[in-house]
Amino acid sequence: MPKKRPEPLDTQEPEERPSKSQLKREMHALQALGETLIAMNPAERARFPLSDDMLRAIEETSRIRSHEGRRRHMQYVGKLVRKEDLTAIQGVFDSIEQEKEQRDHAFHRLEKWRDRLIGEGDPAVDQFMADYPNADRQALRQLVRNAQRERDQDKPPASSRKLFKLLRDTLAL
Repeated sequence: MPKKRPEPLDTQEPEERPSKSQLKREMHALQALGETLIAMNPAERARFPLSDDMLRAIEETSRIRSHEGRRRHMQYVGKLVRKEDLTAIQGVFDSIEQEKEQRDHAFHRLEKWRDRLIGEGDPAVDQFMADYPNADRQALRQLVRNAQRERDQDKPPASSRKLFKLLRDTLAL
């Protein structure tokens, strides 16, 4: 019968540090975050709470042409990202994502209105005018009729696109 090892007397588990692979994954994630910030235009980037060092490093990236130099610089940017307030940066990313979802939802709503206007005709135009009285009824009805004619004749949907643009402008999206 093989001997059993005795159980350690210390019942407390030693604190586990992250593995080297885990640390490497985290560093790559931070470097990818830095690359995302670099890829943004300055107006989008201005929304983020970034330090002066980080902003300088981002600006410097555009001047680096060498592949190896850029790779090393991206590692430096990843190192600088570690010092940033990641929760605030994530909060800005979340708000940008929420704005995008709201915009997408509004466009889907416009597409439904366009399809309904083309499918139902004048009753749907009257309903749209009741909901949005500032819309141009004459232009709306004309575009709806043209879109219906194009649909019936299997032509490209030019009027349908114009109708969508009119709806978007009416709702100020």
